[in-house]
Amino acid sequence: MGAVLSYMGSILSYLFGASTAGEDSAVDGQPGVTAFHSSARWQLHFNSIKNTTQLMVIDFAASWCGPCKAMEPAVHAMAAKFTDVEFAKIDVDELPDVAQEFGVQAMPTFVLVKKGNEVDRIVGAQKEELQRKIEKHRR
Repeated sequence: MGAVLSYMGSILSYLFGASTAGEDSAVDGQPGVTAFHSSARWQLHFNSIKNTTQLMVIDFAASWCGPCKAMEPAVHAMAAKFTDVEFAKIDVDELPDVAQEFGVQAMPTFVLVKKGNEVDRIVGAQKEELQRKIEKHRR
């Protein structure tokens, strides 16, 4: 029975993209920003927050994108400051279907979502604008 459960767990982990080393986690070991590495896990998470009024900031970025890297410290600082806001990170090369679903065409793109609906969007490395829009929509 234990072997069957272990096997089923392995199958589910494979299907939903989970692994002990690559699970969705805090970015760079810092709390506040959750990176998603599986479309299925992203969808499960996104569906779970659709009925809440909590603001979510989705950071669409790429590992090769210089402006994305430049924004990382500011995004982490905002996540630490605005603890009532959820921050998610999507690598557009890892999850192109999620980027396409949100109509992302440039990086970085920050999509602000409340109750499952986009309430605002910032395209480009605009720290002050991102902070202003978070402050506007977080309540």
